[in-house]
Amino acid sequence: MIQPTMGEAEFKFYCSHCEQPLKCEPRYAGRQIQCPACQVLINIPNPPAGTGFTQVYPESGHTWDTHAPKGKKAG
Repeated sequence: MIQPTMGEAEFKFYCSHCEQPLKCEPRYAGRQIQCPACQVLINIPNPPAGTGFTQVYPESGHTWDTHAPKGKKAG
């Protein structure tokens, strides 16, 4: 059986609350997400050193909101 591999740009980290293994692209570092396993809000850490990405600083506000709100169209 062939195991799916992570994309070259993805890195692996663990939930700081339940230790669930997670992975994401470095561009999401510093954002806050809800762990899919335990539902606790966690911060995505910076990618490991040597991956070619610089340190990312946390965004302020509701960073877990990734979709634009849907409202009534003007007009």
